[in-house]
Amino acid sequence: MESDKVVERIYLLVIVTLISVLQNVFFAQKVEKECKTATSSTCRVSCANRNCMDTYPTFLAVMWCAGLCLSQAPAAFAGIIYLMVRQKYFVGYLGQTSQSTPGYLFGKRIIFFLSLMCIVGIFNYLLWRYFGSDYQEHVQTITSAASALLLIP
Repeated sequence: MESDKVVERIYLLVIVTLISVLQNVFFAQKVEKECKTATSSTCRVSCANRNCMDTYPTFLAVMWCAGLCLSQAPAAFAGIIYLMVRQKYFVGYLGQTSQSTPGYLFGKRIIFFLSLMCIVGIFNYLLWRYFGSDYQEHVQTITSAASALLLIP
């Protein structure tokens, strides 16, 4: 039954990770389709895909760390929002480059939020480990409330 507890702590993160893999497959198929037709947008599609792939490891790392160190629900919520923003960035990049800027800036904000969650979770662990003070419930409540602020553009 110990494995049930592990799965319970990570299932939302796993779902978001699998959705992100499907999104990467969509991006790769778009690049493949454009390369076969050799249109003028081939360069844009491959560049948009490369830009998304450059930030992908960072996104996965901070989402998983935030989910494991602090709370999986706000981390998974931020992950879903990030994937929607990344889709907006990709589609916007295919048009004019200025259309992709809001998605890029919003994505940076989500990565910052997830990074902050990681730092707070690690700091809380250190407080508990060395001083016996555990503020995880308070921090999780604040984080859950703050994650809704990610919806503000």
